[in-house]
Amino acid sequence: MKFIIDHIFTVALVLISGGALLWPALQPRGKRSSPLQVTQVINRGKATIVDVRPAEEFAKGHLRDAKNIPLADLATRIGELDKSKSRSVVIVCQTGARADKAVRQLAAAGFDDVVSLDGGLTAWQAAGLPVTK
Repeated sequence: MKFIIDHIFTVALVLISGGALLWPALQPRGKRSSPLQVTQVINRGKATIVDVRPAEEFAKGHLRDAKNIPLADLATRIGELDKSKSRSVVIVCQTGARADKAVRQLAAAGFDDVVSLDGGLTAWQAAGLPVTK
């Protein structure tokens, strides 16, 4: 106890640093699927792919048959996906961060089976899977 009192600033720094490292792990994330799992869902033909990147990024390359609805527009354009409520919806972005937000929005709108591509398009390409332009 004497050590803690004598070194209160060091102990506080350690606790704050540890909390900062744990914070991202404690943030709620949507369901994620690996590129292999997403490929299996796509091959079964029961998936709708939604790319939430801006149109400029989408034009550089995207998954085949992906529908581009930028994350900023998702709340207003969510009605375009109503026909997909009974299907699996795969959300794609560049690294997976924006996709998590979109998964939460779609889940709140009543979509049952919504997942994000873990690692995003970067992981998809790293796995050697094709993209279209």
